[in-house]
Amino acid sequence: MIVETSIHSFSLWYHFANKVDFDAIDFTDLARSMGYQGISLSLNDINYRHLGGRGDDRMDRLSRHLKSYEMKLEVDTSNTTPVHMSEMLKVANRMGATSLRTYTHYRGDVDQMIKKTALDLKEVMDEASGLGIIIVLENHEDFTGPELVKIIELVNHPNLKILYDYGNSQMVLEDPMTALEAVLPHVYSVHFKDHVMIRAEDAGQLTVAGVPVGEGFLPLSDLTRRLLFQGLRRFTFENVWAYSAPIQKGRMPLKGVYLGTGAFKYLDPPFDPKRVVLGKSEFSSGRLIELESGALQRGHASFHKVLKNCGATGDWVK
Repeated sequence: MIVETSIHSFSLWYHFANKVDFDAIDFTDLARSMGYQGISLSLNDINYRHLGGRGDDRMDRLSRHLKSYEMKLEVDTSNTTPVHMSEMLKVANRMGATSLRTYTHYRGDVDQMIKKTALDLKEVMDEASGLGIIIVLENHEDFTGPELVKIIELVNHPNLKILYDYGNSQMVLEDPMTALEAVLPHVYSVHFKDHVMIRAEDAGQLTVAGVPVGEGFLPLSDLTRRLLFQGLRRFTFENVWAYSAPIQKGRMPLKGVYLGTGAFKYLDPPFDPKRVVLGKSEFSSGRLIELESGALQRGHASFHKVLKNCGATGDWVK
């Protein structure tokens, strides 16, 4: 089966933050050299994060560069407020993006979070449809799979889909496969990544930590086979080495989750920085860039290995 692959700019977070003159054009060049057919670009702050600025010239330059490679673009934002989403839909359209990913910034009572998020999205769906852009709502450390589906059903619009992240359900102590089964009919895109769990005594609080793909405990092959069987044919690789997220206090494991086993297996110290980093301040900028490069390359190879073992092929196969 033919599969397209893309790579998320978060994969080189420390390059963007610390490497002089590394920008979205450099990222695109690297992505193409590695065989990716597209990129996902984070625009998650006031300065449009990995675009490096809000100017039309930056948007147009990157758009032209992607077209020269015949590469596709997806863009990311956060916050579902209608004013913000309308702005970002216009940005996505100008840049030629096929989709705009977002997630809720509401906190508190889950039922209220669901209602507020759905009301926000309802206001912008006609605009998204008119621009031909799919809005994808991510399971981003906040909702379980069934809760995310409730939002989709409340909005009830064909241009609203779900981005399934391989590991983010862990932050609500939900099994990744359980989350996938709940959202599967609505999945438009994915973030293919890998995680481990860190004990509270080793991290100060029970924590999910990103590792290079293939070096964690997520059931990568099982999740991928399920997605392929459902018909998904585009996978976005995301290197999340050195990312970590604490589990909110008071969270209890959901049905089928047993801490210390399966996807929730603990990584034992001492921690090799090539695999996992919790204290980024302990390393120089140069060392973070070096370690991130190594994690990217190893994860990239493992990503391709999983896809191939699941029967996928495509232009990325060498």
